[in-house]
Order: sequence, then C-alpha cells, then structure tokens
Amino acid sequence: MKSILQKLRSGKALPEYKRYGTQAAIILFIFLEACRTQPVDPTETGMPLGKTADLYKADVATSWAGLQLKLTKTTPGFSPVVAARAYGYAGLAMYEAVVPGIKDRQSLVGQLQGLTTLPKPELNKEYNWALSANKAEATMIRALYPTTSTTNKTAIDSLEQALLNELKDTNEDINQRSIAFGEQIANALLEWSKSDGGHEGYTRNFPASYTVPTGPGLWKTTENGQKIPMQPYWGTNRTFIKANNDLPMPKPLPYSTDVKSTFFQQYLDVYTKSKNLTDTEKEISVWWSDNPGESFTPPGHSYSIAKIAVQTAKSSLDRAVEAFARTGIAVNDAFILCWRCKYAYNNLRPYTYARLAIDPNWIPFWPAPPFPGYPSGHATQSSAAATVMTGLYGESFSFTDVSHVGRPNDPLRNIAFKARSFQSFEQAAQESADSRFYGNIHTHQDNETGLIEGKKIGANVNSLKWAK
Repeated sequence: MKSILQKLRSGKALPEYKRYGTQAAIILFIFLEACRTQPVDPTETGMPLGKTADLYKADVATSWAGLQLKLTKTTPGFSPVVAARAYGYAGLAMYEAVVPGIKDRQSLVGQLQGLTTLPKPELNKEYNWALSANKAEATMIRALYPTTSTTNKTAIDSLEQALLNELKDTNEDINQRSIAFGEQIANALLEWSKSDGGHEGYTRNFPASYTVPTGPGLWKTTENGQKIPMQPYWGTNRTFIKANNDLPMPKPLPYSTDVKSTFFQQYLDVYTKSKNLTDTEKEISVWWSDNPGESFTPPGHSYSIAKIAVQTAKSSLDRAVEAFARTGIAVNDAFILCWRCKYAYNNLRPYTYARLAIDPNWIPFWPAPPFPGYPSGHATQSSAAATVMTGLYGESFSFTDVSHVGRPNDPLRNIAFKARSFQSFEQAAQESADSRFYGNIHTHQDNETGLIEGKKIGANVNSLKWAK
C-alpha cells in the first residue's frame, strides 16, 4: 500500500489503472488514504471492543479498597497474615477483571503459582470495565469475609448497588456481559485460593495443636498471656510468586547473654531507647501500631497507602487496579516469608530478653505481639509494598498518610493519631520499621532484615510480566 501511495502522490498512476485515467487514480488515492488514517480495530490487537480502562475513573477501585479496610478492622479473626491474604486476592481480582481493557497490560495467568487459566472476555463484544471490577470485588469480598457482621454485609450490598447505578451503561447487554465477566473472574480466583494453605485462616489464628518450642533464646508467652503464638504454620502457605518462595532465608545473630556480645547490644539498644523516647517517636509508634481489631492491620496500612497514592496521583482505573494488585501480592508474600522465618528461629522478643538479662522490672512502651520477633513483619511488608509502589509511581512521590486521622487518642498511652507526610514510599517504609523499635518490640536486626527482604519480595512482584 505504501508504494501505491508514493506513486500516486508523485503523479505516476500504476499501469493497471492507466486505462481508467487520472480520475480513477485520484479516487483510489483518496480511498487508500482514508483507510490509512482509520483507527485500528481493537479486535486486531487482541482487545475487546469499547472504552479502554484508562478512560474510567478509579472510584470503583478506591471505594472497594476503602470498604475492605473497614471490614478487616471490624471482622473477628483477621490477624495481619489473614488480612494480607485477603488484600492479595482482592487486589488481584480487581486487576484481572479489568486487564483485558488495559492497552499495555496483560493477565498474570501462568505467572503466579498454580494459576493456569482464567475466564476471558469475548473479543467482538463491548465491556464496561468499571462494572466488571465492581462485580469482581463484591463477589471476592463476600467470600473472603463470610463471618463479618450483618451491618458489614449490608454495606457490601449497598456499595455494589450504588456503584452499579452510577456506572452502568445505557446498553443493558453491555452491563450484563461486564457483570458476568467480573463474577467469573472472582469465582475462578476464589477456587484457586482454596489450595494455598490459608483458606479460612481466620478460624485458626492460635491452633492448640501447636507445641511451643522451649530453650534459651526462644519465644515465650508475652505480657498479654497468649500461650500459643499466632499462625505458626502460615509460612508453609503458597506464595503468589515462585521466585519469592525460593528466596533464601535470612539468619539472626546467635543468641547470647554476654554483655559484650552483639546480640546483647541489640536488646540493650531497645531498652535504652525506651528510657528516652521523644513525643514524635511515641506518635510514630502509635501511628504504625495497627493492632488487629483496632485497625485494618499492618498490611491494611500498606493497602491504605496504595489508595492514598492512587488518589494523590489522580490515577485512572487501569493504574489503580495495578497498584492494588501489586500491593496485595507484595504484602501476601511478605507475610508468608516473614512468618516462615519467624517460626524457623522462634526468636525471643525484647520484652523477654530485657527482663532476663537487663532489667527484670522493665515495661516496654508497647505490648509485645504474640509471635516470635525475627524478622519484623512491619518492616518486611512495608518494604515490599514500598518497592512495588515505587515501581509504579517513582522514587520521589510525595504524599500524606491520613490512614488513621480521626481516630480518638490511643487508649493505652493517650497518644494522638497525627497524619504523617513523606517524600517517598521508601521513607514511609523506613518509618514503619522504626516505629517497632520505638515501641520497644523489635531490635535493629529485626527491622533491618525485614527491610532488606521486603525489597527482594517487592522486586519479584515488579519483575512479573505486567506489560504486553
């Protein structure tokens, strides 16, 4: 076609058109030029017809993320690891329900462990991707939070209907087709999720079948009296990404009560810090505490930051669903690997060590969580989430974390929840890790290891073939 146009533009008619004269050549030229300037049929690019996902607002994604954060806070049994799994599958469902409508992105089928197939949209049909996302999230979240309150179940129904009313197309066939696709995606992912080892994990946070190891340097019952540590088997769950599952396990410093040892110094630093905490350090400790039942848990804080980033950047639907998918996958895998390491070493908390080797009457600023110390879950998951968000929004993304604004003062220490501002996601992850040192529940090695491992986990999420 190019050679024909060149000859026509130069005034040279092709031999087969000479008998029709110049007029025929001009008509042919106009026809070919018109064809050349028409947009490519979406079916030729492997995409369905209709408006692409970048032309939709992100409201459907951020609305469901916001509701899931509330559900996690108010549904019994949603410990940090269980919550991380829920965010992982919800974020993935959101992405897979929309990705056929994203011009430069592809499904994660074949890239995540055991995910070999998912339903596909019809290429010669039009879809409303916001409606697909709406139905996928409603279906997924109902299944992930089956034991939530009647009030919460009503909130799920109400949000689904409100978004449907707002987003539906004038063509009812498009609406029904889009809704059906979202539901099919969610159901397929839910079926796959049942084999990962974490299904209905909210029913077994403290399994009585677990025998707590005993010996020098090992975890012991904390001041809250919890005798069985939380989710001791979670590290055996299937990660989303095989490369994360295959990461070598870090190793803590050898246990010692020798005052000259590096191990002793780690815990002495925690003890010393407890004696001179500044008001800002106390505020940081409380801001990132994210206790289950009182907040949306630590992985929820990362999911909340993803929501804030989407809104700060005014992202469209295509970018939003990828942000939630990457964050969800990152925090899920981070908690599996962190828990695997925690129960491989059963490392004792500062609460136990300081009372044993430094001061028998010591009271830390924050109560010790009921599970081993090394490495820090806060640091690991925050770093993993920061890495994937940096991959999407860049290294110098400024935002204000308002996740806990409006909460009454912490009842334990009467500390106010004040918004925190950051110049990057990495800076926020560092502060999340530091908060556990200020709270006197983690050592430097817990946090440093978590930050390092989290970056590896997040890098593996970023290394998936998201782009076509």
